[in-house]
Amino acid sequence: MTIQEKLKQYQQEKKAILATNFYNLETLQGILIAASKMQVPAILQLTKSSIDYMGLKEAVVMARQGLADYQVEGWLHLDHGGSVDLVQACLDEGFESVMIDASEKSFDENIRITSEVVKRAKAYNANVEAELGFIAKLGQEQSGGYTTVDEASRFVAETGIDALAIAIGSAHGFYKSVPKLNIERLKEIHAAIDTILVLHGSSGIPHSQVKEAIRNGITKVNLATEIKDTFMRALKQILQTTDEIDLRKVFPKATNAVVDLLSDKYAMVENR
Repeated sequence: MTIQEKLKQYQQEKKAILATNFYNLETLQGILIAASKMQVPAILQLTKSSIDYMGLKEAVVMARQGLADYQVEGWLHLDHGGSVDLVQACLDEGFESVMIDASEKSFDENIRITSEVVKRAKAYNANVEAELGFIAKLGQEQSGGYTTVDEASRFVAETGIDALAIAIGSAHGFYKSVPKLNIERLKEIHAAIDTILVLHGSSGIPHSQVKEAIRNGITKVNLATEIKDTFMRALKQILQTTDEIDLRKVFPKATNAVVDLLSDKYAMVENR
């Protein structure tokens, strides 16, 4: 099943697919062990920083082999692609899904750049995600900039994207206070367009709010910050209590913490 078909299926069932970022072998294993345990599909996401760290070809081979080894239905997705060139490189490496993020540019420029990516992705039958509105990135103030219904409708019509990340009160990274998603705005956008809607910045959002968002139109939920934070917190705790120098014995314990985190998150998005 293509990622587009799977997302549409989940949209109809009022469930969401958890899209998880991985940063190394251990976080990838944590994702796949949890997905296999929970018997759910997985969208494996890579950002430019992770690609630069691991290498594009190396990361792709590792992800593909992992999906096969753990017998998980899954797809590779470029998260927050900042340039058409990076998108093209990922398409050439077989990514089934790509995101072009021109959300900080003008509305018209966002449309122009996104339309170019949609045009290129068609030759690969790849899913295209874009972002509209202000979803604060790390270090930015988490306020305002909700996606409007009119702009979402025009953006989808003029670009032909498959999925749209909308600004409804979430932010990337950690929250300084408990976030409050604008469910009414989500409902309005979902009623106006049939495009797959994506929630970015789910780390730290209470499960009840995420579930409410899924019931009202969110079909893809991105998770990144909590994965690396959970791994590093567990690793730091382990290192404070052992003199073990064999990373092959230490790292799996931190991976287990990621498995526990993601098992809970998969149950959340599957409405279990």
